[in-house]
Amino acid sequence: MGSRILVTGGAGFIGSNFVHHLVAHTDAHVTVLDKLTYAGNASSLDGLPVGRVRLVRGDVADAGLVEQLFRETDAVVHYAAESHNDNSLQDPRPFLDTNVIGTYTLLEAARRHDVRYHHISTDEVYGDLEIDDPARFTESTPYNPSSPYSATKGASDLLVRAWVRSFGVRATISNCSNNYGPRQHVEKFIPRQITNLLDGLRPKLYGAGANVRDWIHAEDHSSAVLAILERGRIGETYLIGADGELSNRDVLALILRKMGMPEDGFDHVADRPGHDRRYAIDSAKLRSELGWTPQFRDFERGLEETIAWYRSNEDWWRPQKARTEADYRKRGQ
Repeated sequence: MGSRILVTGGAGFIGSNFVHHLVAHTDAHVTVLDKLTYAGNASSLDGLPVGRVRLVRGDVADAGLVEQLFRETDAVVHYAAESHNDNSLQDPRPFLDTNVIGTYTLLEAARRHDVRYHHISTDEVYGDLEIDDPARFTESTPYNPSSPYSATKGASDLLVRAWVRSFGVRATISNCSNNYGPRQHVEKFIPRQITNLLDGLRPKLYGAGANVRDWIHAEDHSSAVLAILERGRIGETYLIGADGELSNRDVLALILRKMGMPEDGFDHVADRPGHDRRYAIDSAKLRSELGWTPQFRDFERGLEETIAWYRSNEDWWRPQKARTEADYRKRGQ
């Protein structure tokens, strides 16, 4: 994969966790390209060695900047994305700009410079499954996105596949289930509930909370991506999951219990339009081909560590909190 790795969106949640993982487990020099929108946080890279990690503030759709960075890059891992479903329902345009045009810009640079490219995607491109359906998503599941966010991610995946076939770009794709862990923006489900409780506020639950998500710790996602980058077959897609299916209601009950609150200590709010019912990942291909296994198999333990991180890092999340809750109040959520 080379020793010079460009990580787009590397100041975001899963991107910054991957940068920390790279530094801990390889000798790579890492350039982070991040627009530092509301979801990016330069402090997520604090503590990393300056000689091995540099942050470049910029847009993945900026062809001139991307061209400059690709001249000194051996591999790129593309995390940068607009990713919040609620925001995509309010204003889809930024999702097209970053997720589609940004991906196109990177693919063209990878084509010109023959740079190894790995594309981070989501299980949301597959739509959803019935709650009581034993099936899980596989690499051959047809795309059926439900929101502007998942539609733009699906479009970016298809661009990658086309650039592999049409132009020989050395690319792989991974579609991952819902991540949790440190450094996640407080607009997302788990950190929002944790920080609400830390602020003495009652958590909010969409609808009945029956929607099921397949949870994976960000560290396990990072180790899977590194395995694909190092050993994955060019042109292939790998699904990343840790067998962590839980309903939103069950996750919230665990958070409340771990934080010493009654399990019914929350408020119901109107459900999100088109809210997907269930996601479930079959990661057999990744495990059998590349020998990957998740380390955080105990969700409760991972959740306890995540709660502890937010308790200990208020300076990191506090600047985000007021604006996030104001935005939710405008939507009645």
